[in-house]
Amino acid sequence: MTRFGYTLMTEQSGPKELVRYAAAAEDRGFDFLVSSDHYAPWLTTQGHAPYAWTVLGAVAQATRDIELMTYVTCPTMRYHPAVVAQKAATLQVLSDGRFTLGLGSGENLNEHVVGEGWPAVAARQDMLVEAIEIIRALHTGDLVTYDGSYFRVDSARIWDAPDGGVPIGVAVSGDASIDRFAPLGDHLISVEPDPELIAGWDAAHDGSSRKIGQIPISWDPDRDTAIARAHEEFRWFGGGWAVNADLPTPAGFAAATQFVRPEDVAEAIACGPDLDALAESVRPYVDAGFTDVAIVQIGDAQQERFLAEVAEPLLERLRAL
Repeated sequence: MTRFGYTLMTEQSGPKELVRYAAAAEDRGFDFLVSSDHYAPWLTTQGHAPYAWTVLGAVAQATRDIELMTYVTCPTMRYHPAVVAQKAATLQVLSDGRFTLGLGSGENLNEHVVGEGWPAVAARQDMLVEAIEIIRALHTGDLVTYDGSYFRVDSARIWDAPDGGVPIGVAVSGDASIDRFAPLGDHLISVEPDPELIAGWDAAHDGSSRKIGQIPISWDPDRDTAIARAHEEFRWFGGGWAVNADLPTPAGFAAATQFVRPEDVAEAIACGPDLDALAESVRPYVDAGFTDVAIVQIGDAQQERFLAEVAEPLLERLRAL
């Protein structure tokens, strides 16, 4: 049976609110929590970007049993992989083994802030390979020295290394990335309900790993309000990975999406009060073979009401898929 998660969308909510939503999501029966890891929102109308790792540390203490995950962290530009290894290990200890480290090759929006430029996609994937190798090595608790093409590690050790390390999910987008990252990752991450991705990953893992997707919805008692909110805050979503990975600023995303209409967003994202329609929008992921799907409720304005009134009946419909 597919498991369903709740997204802590750091781009649209402040840190205290995110911790409160996490606790409510656990109480409402979500199976896991995922957190974005952004330095900036996609659009200025979203208005937030707290530090995900501080938020997750607080969430680990505010929750009891629910699983936690980054969706996703880039361990190559803004963070050195040795630092990511330490953060992930600490969070795994704080959460008593509930954490999965979701990794990807990043977006210019978040990584350009350190002033090191934005490499071509081939270089970014080479960097991600080295980063995963470093993180894996450090999570053994052994002393590590690493001399790669992009990263060096000099006599480093994670002193509070959790038993068994930290499971790693890797964001992939096609056959080439599956061939490269399936041997390095424990779980697949993708925002496209592509059954061929699942088949390719399963072939490398004997079908034993998790396949974790994510989909936005915009619940509101009034459908027009739901569409307007989705358009205002999430019209960037339709750009696709090739565009979204390369634009550098919220202003760039605003310019790139200036001609996207509310009706265009409504065609791509389920909007309104109809819980059956919201649940049905998730069906492609279930049919494709995803084991886990995280739901994004768009906008901060209705999060508390969504969690209090909608989450449980929506989960019933999702699990019936």
